[in-house]
Amino acid sequence: MEETKRKVPADVPMKKNLGTFSIFNVPILWFGIFAAIALYAMYTDNLPAGMIGALLIIMVLGELLGWIGDHTPIVRTFLGGGAIVAIFGSAYMVYSGLMPETTSTIITEFMQDGDFLNFYIAALITGSILGMESKVLVKAGVRYALPLLAAVAGAVVLAALVGMLIGFSIQDAVLVIAMPIMGGGMGAGAVPMSQVYSEMLGNEPGYYLSILVPALALGNVFAIILASVLNIVGKKYPSLTGNGQLIKGFHYEKKEAPEYSLAKMGIGVLAAVSFYMLGNLLGDFIPLHPYAIMIILVAGLKVANVMPEIIVDGASQWYEFVARNWTNALLIGIGVAYTDLAAVLNALSIEYVLIVLAVVLGAVIGSAVVGKFMGFYPIEAAITAGLCMANMGGTGDVAVLSAARRMELMPFAQISSRLGGALILLLASIFIPFFI
Repeated sequence: MEETKRKVPADVPMKKNLGTFSIFNVPILWFGIFAAIALYAMYTDNLPAGMIGALLIIMVLGELLGWIGDHTPIVRTFLGGGAIVAIFGSAYMVYSGLMPETTSTIITEFMQDGDFLNFYIAALITGSILGMESKVLVKAGVRYALPLLAAVAGAVVLAALVGMLIGFSIQDAVLVIAMPIMGGGMGAGAVPMSQVYSEMLGNEPGYYLSILVPALALGNVFAIILASVLNIVGKKYPSLTGNGQLIKGFHYEKKEAPEYSLAKMGIGVLAAVSFYMLGNLLGDFIPLHPYAIMIILVAGLKVANVMPEIIVDGASQWYEFVARNWTNALLIGIGVAYTDLAAVLNALSIEYVLIVLAVVLGAVIGSAVVGKFMGFYPIEAAITAGLCMANMGGTGDVAVLSAARRMELMPFAQISSRLGGALILLLASIFIPFFI
């Protein structure tokens, strides 16, 4: 049977004008029917455990809250739009009890035990790298490390200065706030950092974790907001942005609209999960995060030009499908499973908020300035080397790039979160003796 194919411009939504008011390209009447089914199942405790129940709820809530955020003027313009509403709207539903505990448990298990987050990120890493021009990967090279280091330096210096001005000690500003924010999220940052602090400063790891988590969560909020702001700045000052291209002065070769193929997308799924698995297997022997190994492997194969074109096309098309259809759903999962709204609210003293903002701003300024000198677009450098160092790791990368409207930067975002997180752990262990 002949394979189903169609041509769609890569940068144009599948179907923009359906002739009726719609959400997720579905006429509002039918979206309302689907939403009613999902909500009735949720509130009558009939939602099935596993993928079906979780995917139904997060897709419905994701598209609904995402639509609200993208159509609310101030939120859309300054606060990250649908991304931040999806995350914190769902986090509020858990915090306030609007979401039944059984539903939040189903979603959390789907995100964590069901590995939906890793499934999503595997598709983005594999597809976005294989879909890039080889020249981009070669040209970026080792130079990307310098904006990363500049982001850390900017964050630490500005946090220390603001901390001293408002009465915080340098130890608290740097170790308690700046380091966890720049540390690559919970699993790769705050959790191992609490172990380092426990071994070198005393007290139980749980004590330090309770201090580090609010900084991490609040820093993630500011990273999402500033991602949206940088997107606005890029529209006002076009010379500062490559609109998703990191390297300044480099232009992609113009390609014809891709020929979308269901069979190729199937190949893309196979390639994404295979590379993810290989990264995990090698992670047992190589002291790097599996994502970092995966990035290196896929990038190396892309530069070597040894991947068959059908695999490259399939991975790229699967990445576009996942990014277009499941981003808002994933953000709901992040809000439910990974965002502790109580911890964020408990940290909201003016002084604490100011230092957290200083950390994120310092990361943006340092990475943008050094990135410009290294031949990168300042806004893309600030988003990837700055904000993706200051967010909550893989979950934060999705939210930040979604708010910045630059999901194609995921490979560089993951470099920042994974390799950058390891860098912060090293720096923390070096800095701690100076504060004892």
